[in-house]
Amino acid sequence: MRQISVDTTNATVMVAKTPQPKVKDRRTGEIALDKDGITLMTVEVMFSTPDEVEILKLTVPQPGVSEDLTMGTPVALTGLVASAWENEFNGQKRHGIAFRAVAVTSLAGTASQAEAA
Repeated sequence: MRQISVDTTNATVMVAKTPQPKVKDRRTGEIALDKDGITLMTVEVMFSTPDEVEILKLTVPQPGVSEDLTMGTPVALTGLVASAWENEFNGQKRHGIAFRAVAVTSLAGTASQAEAA
């Protein structure tokens, strides 16, 4: 599956929902792990550019998620990529774009330090 890098240089990004463990199977509640056995997290962010605003649901390895991410926290996204996906479930075809990042880092401390200077 081809991955496309997403340019975040002109975007303002804020946490839209507190990070949660990514669920692999809703019926059993099984948590998703990457190929190295690391827990994956789901982080929803508001991704705002001069032309539009979207809510993106990102998959991020747990060590890449900053502590204390709450709604409205400004963040930086490291290694953000988009991948197209398609599947069939109960005879219905579905498709979309999945977003994955290496890290979601809080900028709240950076903003506080800049204001103090």
